[in-house]
Amino acid sequence: MADLLFVGSHGTDDPTKAALPFLAATGALANQTDVAVALVAEAPYLMKDAIAKTVLPVGFKPLTELMQQCRDAGVPVYV
Repeated sequence: MADLLFVGSHGTDDPTKAALPFLAATGALANQTDVAVALVAEAPYLMKDAIAKTVLPVGFKPLTELMQQCRDAGVPVYV
């Protein structure tokens, strides 16, 4: 079980907020913390590649890169 669960509820309506759970998860991974991400409300649509590619948060890496970092680290994503 993860030590931290990051919950996202935003989708393409707010790209920066949509990326926050994945951004926080990658930050926690850098600290060797066991994490998981849960997506609710509009956020599950981000799991579709065609939609994720359109999400470009302000001031951060593209959502697809953040998601890939989570995948590479084996972070579970609950939808």
